[in-house]
Amino acid sequence: MTSCPTPRLRVLAGPSPLELTDISDLVNTGIPHPIESNRFCGRVVVHIKGFPVTAESEYFEREDRKGITWSIQMQGRFLHHHSADNILFGNTFDRPLQLPWGSGVALKFMHFIDPTLEHDLAGPKPWALSPLITTMPHLSHSELPFKDSPLPLFPPPAPESIKDDTKLLCKRINEGLQQDKSATNETTVRQSGFAMNGDANDGLQLEKTSKRRKYFADAKNRRQITFGPKDVLTTDFCYGFLSFPTLALNLPGGISFDLKKYWDGQPVRFVCVEREVKEDRDEDEDEAIEKEQMFWCVVVQAAED
Repeated sequence: MTSCPTPRLRVLAGPSPLELTDISDLVNTGIPHPIESNRFCGRVVVHIKGFPVTAESEYFEREDRKGITWSIQMQGRFLHHHSADNILFGNTFDRPLQLPWGSGVALKFMHFIDPTLEHDLAGPKPWALSPLITTMPHLSHSELPFKDSPLPLFPPPAPESIKDDTKLLCKRINEGLQQDKSATNETTVRQSGFAMNGDANDGLQLEKTSKRRKYFADAKNRRQITFGPKDVLTTDFCYGFLSFPTLALNLPGGISFDLKKYWDGQPVRFVCVEREVKEDRDEDEDEAIEKEQMFWCVVVQAAED
C-alpha cells in the first residue's frame, strides 16, 4: 500500500475568510500578526512543531508545553459588547468532510476535553464550535483603563507562557451577585459547587483551567459575563494530538489516524465567531452573514506549488 505524500502547508490569518494574509513566515517566530476590523482588534501568534517553512520554536521545549505540537495564541478585544455565551471558537469547513472509520472515537475524545462542544461534521458545511471561555486551554483576562489604551505585552517573553488569569472576571461576577441576591443567582452558584463569601474579592475563584471550564460550562454562568472594548482576552489554543506536517492524529489508548488519506486539501479554519441568532437564512446569504459574524480566523491549508 502506497502512503499519501506529506502535504506542504501554509498558514493565513485575518478578520474573516475573505480577508486573509499569509503568515507562514511568522510561524514559530513569536512575532504577532495584527488582526483588525470594525468588530475586533487584536493579534495572533502561531507555533507548529515540524512546520517546514520556519525553524523549530523554543515554545515546544517549555516545561509547561511539553507534548504540545501546535498553538494558536490570540490577544485582543471586542469593539462592541458581547455576552461570553455568544463568543464561540472552533472550526468551520466549506464542503463535506471525508470522515475516517472510527471518527466517533475522536469526537468522544473531544467531548471529554470540552463538554460544551457542539458540531455538525456530517453536514454540507461542517462545523464544530464551543464557547471560547470554556474551550480555551489557557485564558487570561485583563482590563484596559481606556478603550483606546494599547494592548498589554504579547506574547509573554520566552520562556514564559500564557496562563489562566480570571481574577478580574471572578471579581466582576462576585460584585454582580452581591448586588443581586436573587434566589436564581444563589442557586446557580450553589449548584455549580463554587462557594460564595461576603467579600467580592474572596468569593468565586477560578484559578485553574478545570475550574474555569466547569463553572462556565453552564450557559447561565457564561451570561453573567459581557466582554466589551476595555476587556482584553489573551488565549492559547494548544494541543498535542495532531502532528505536522504528517497530519497524524494520535488519541489516548493508541488510537491513531492518518488524516492525509481523508483530507481533500480544503482549508481548515480556526474561527472566533458570534453565535448565530438568525434562524432562517438563504444559502446565498452564507458568505455575507459569515463575514458579519466573524471576529477573526486562522487558516491552515495546502500550499500551492
